[in-house]
Amino acid sequence: MARGNQREKAREKNQKNQKNQKKQPKKKEEGTTFKKRAESDAEIMRQKQQKALEKKTEGGTS
Repeated sequence: MARGNQREKAREKNQKNQKNQKKQPKKKEEGTTFKKRAESDAEIMRQKQQKALEKKTEGGTS
């Protein structure tokens, strides 16, 4: 049969891909970049809250 080896070819291809993924080192920086991103987002939110508070107090005293 000409069509019988399709499954075997796909299995071989998947095994090759999995083997290549295991060889690649894991990214250790991923956690630190997440922390940096969270800190920068928090700083941006603090600035926005400060601006909103200033605007609120400025509008209330006028």
